[in-house]
Amino acid sequence: MKRFIDISLPHENGGTEPYPPTIEFSDHEAGAARLAKLAGIEPTDFPNCMALATDKISGSSHSGTHIDSPWHYSPVCEGKKSRSVDEVPLEWCYGDGVVLDMRHKNPGDEITVDDLKAALDKIGYTLKPLDIVLLHTGCDKYWGTDTQTYLKMQSGLGIPGLDWLLDQGIRCIGIDAWTLDRPVGAMAAEYRKTGDKSVLWATHLHGREREYLQIEKLGHLEDIPKPYGFTVSAFPCKFKGATAGWTRAVAIVEE
Repeated sequence: MKRFIDISLPHENGGTEPYPPTIEFSDHEAGAARLAKLAGIEPTDFPNCMALATDKISGSSHSGTHIDSPWHYSPVCEGKKSRSVDEVPLEWCYGDGVVLDMRHKNPGDEITVDDLKAALDKIGYTLKPLDIVLLHTGCDKYWGTDTQTYLKMQSGLGIPGLDWLLDQGIRCIGIDAWTLDRPVGAMAAEYRKTGDKSVLWATHLHGREREYLQIEKLGHLEDIPKPYGFTVSAFPCKFKGATAGWTRAVAIVEE
């Protein structure tokens, strides 16, 4: 038996994010009028004057749960053209998952190499190439509150931690928050204090140097019953030439 656990957040009107999509719903009666016009018939020719409902979605490829491609970070990565989301290796998007619990970190904190190693030691797991690492900050519980709260209630991965994961052969890293980086407010405050531009979207921009994927805005990681020994499926929509693709991320557990 396989248990499928939805670890995605929805794409929704008024979603708890800076750039939510706009979804226009067209009902079954409108569908009858639309298809009747296409077919050269009357809406009344459909049973109960109803046909096919549909939706029109306008918004960013980065809304809701999604995968960032290397093209998002830079036009060039590792000396060659960065891959857009339709070009990413599918084997990076499906594999053994491991949840690393970072809920003890305070909002704005950096997730360090020591944090990653401690979390792995706690669960007795050693990373292997192409594992999909899911960082559990607990931020997703603020989805549905207000955008500014959601944006700041997370810790975020720093460059040393990112490099360490990539050195283990990891190519896809997920987080249950708006960004893999520290919150925008924490980054901006440090920049204003130090003048160091490298603190701004550090892990994203490190993707100019090393190729990897981010799954952003995951949810419900606490519903996965064990920290490893499950499979993650997170294939992005195939938007040609795009920086990201909407993703229905799922944890698959054998029972």
